[in-house]
Amino acid sequence: MVGRTLIAVAGALALALTGATVAHASPGRDAAVHAIPEPVPRAAPAHWTGTWEAAASGTTAALPGASIRNVVHTSVGGTAVRVRISNRLGTLPLALGGATLARQEPNAPKSPAALPGTMRTLTFGGRKKITVPTGTDVISDPVTLRVPAAANLLVTLHTPGDPGPATYHRSALQTNFLALKGNRVADVSGAAYTATTGSWYYVTGVDVRRADAAWSVVALGDSLTDGSGSTPSANRRWPDRLAERLRALPPGRQQGVLNAGVAGNRLLLDGRGPSALARFDADVLSRTGVRTLIVMEGINDIKTVPNQTDPAALGAAYREIVWRAHARGIRVVGATLTPFGGHGAYTEDRERVRQAVNQLIRTSGLFDGVADFDAVVRDSSRPHRMLAAYDPGDHLHFNDAGMRALADSIDLAALTG
Repeated sequence: MVGRTLIAVAGALALALTGATVAHASPGRDAAVHAIPEPVPRAAPAHWTGTWEAAASGTTAALPGASIRNVVHTSVGGTAVRVRISNRLGTLPLALGGATLARQEPNAPKSPAALPGTMRTLTFGGRKKITVPTGTDVISDPVTLRVPAAANLLVTLHTPGDPGPATYHRSALQTNFLALKGNRVADVSGAAYTATTGSWYYVTGVDVRRADAAWSVVALGDSLTDGSGSTPSANRRWPDRLAERLRALPPGRQQGVLNAGVAGNRLLLDGRGPSALARFDADVLSRTGVRTLIVMEGINDIKTVPNQTDPAALGAAYREIVWRAHARGIRVVGATLTPFGGHGAYTEDRERVRQAVNQLIRTSGLFDGVADFDAVVRDSSRPHRMLAAYDPGDHLHFNDAGMRALADSIDLAALTG
């Protein structure tokens, strides 16, 4: 059974994220964060909305003395920006020697150069340099910058010393850039950025201020949500396509889309990163303006050793997630688990568990809505397998066409009604 003891921190104290906010968490790898924004009144003349997220998936070796230029893609635009920096999984204080925000050169997703005139210095409580305590996130002061929807931003950080293990998002599916020596955060040119990385370092969220809708949708999941199988540096994960669909709505119904997928993630046990239950506060409740949550988690519990063989245990985890979301006024859409026949971890026993879990998702009434991803992508002649047109070759993840099919199947009324 999934009990309250599985939750790292539930019902964290809500704090308004204005200016530079440092939120403390209890020690430990699974400590749930942090600063949780108060709901923004609809009548306010301007609103903060989440436009991008990357959930912390673990730690990696730090890059002492380097400047790290992270490339992030907005889902909605705005007139001002604030950035979340995380040392949530670190073991030493994180000293930042400087941080900047800029727009990337348009139509150049693999360029480290900034669009001239867009470079902004990030401050934290008015300070350009800051030390982020272990187990915490910080939110930058707002900077004025007109940011379009579907634009790439450059969030550049300098780590002058060795801050110990770096909190990162391992599988960014995005080319990011490294200047291996010196504080080059304010460089408009990309000449100093001679190395690349496929991970996001320290940056885990971006908010924008906008006059229209101030709501966001969080997609909580594993590698299928993280984007494995889709084209790198092209923003073709299913949450990216969902954001594209939402942008086509009238301004008052548009919402930001926040991708809280972590490759290898599980509902019940830690694996690559804290479990979905352990990271729920950090990756869902602490995000700005969350109105709807889409949950696509559980396939790794079924297929990965130690395997979960009891559908009721997954059902209890879903109930815990729904209960915690509803307590904050967040509606929850459950997504069915997609086929993995042909994958090396597939067995008939595991398939029976998947089918039982999907039956629970579809018929229990637990969720406020259901996205039947399984029905969309399965091969009707072999329902334990996905359609070949959506298979990148590993029989588990999805190519660009499969990602689009998932996103296109979501009822937007369930998100914006």
